[in-house]
Amino acid sequence: MKPVFKVILMAVAYLATFILGAASGAIHPVCYAYIGAILPLVFAFIYLYTCSIIRGFGAATVLNGFILVLFLIVGEADLGYIIATVVLTALAELLRKVFGYDTKKGVRWSFIPFAFSFFAYTSHWWTDKEGSLAAAVEEMPAGYDQLMIPVINNIPMMIVVLVLTIPVAILAMRLAERSLKKQSEGLK
Repeated sequence: MKPVFKVILMAVAYLATFILGAASGAIHPVCYAYIGAILPLVFAFIYLYTCSIIRGFGAATVLNGFILVLFLIVGEADLGYIIATVVLTALAELLRKVFGYDTKKGVRWSFIPFAFSFFAYTSHWWTDKEGSLAAAVEEMPAGYDQLMIPVINNIPMMIVVLVLTIPVAILAMRLAERSLKKQSEGLK
């Protein structure tokens, strides 16, 4: 399979993971708010594989850019999401450049900011509480907005979950390296 098609396949897999993460909110608002801490367990495999194909600038940009463009088209991208995604993507690309595009160290370090990408999408709950609650009334079953309020107001838990994302990202990348041996061994 040609590298371009492999990258497209990874972008679609990344989109599917994002959609599953967003759909988890149908279970309970706490799932939507905090699932970003465990999504790196899937993101790591997609990111490592993409980095093994794109040996220079662009792995994080292609994946997050694909999602961003699609979300802009369907009206799912607010200003907070756009800014957070651009910042996280730029940081991932910068770290990969600094530590080496074709090195495990570069992929590992750059994955840490990349792992927070889903939180960029859910950030509207904390940056636009009123709008998020109004959207919940409009789009979700009755009473969902009332379930959201304690989740949105629990800032200490959000901080814990954000901090927890770092060790999860490190573990996830190690698991991805062990599982995708061919791709991992291709890096220095």
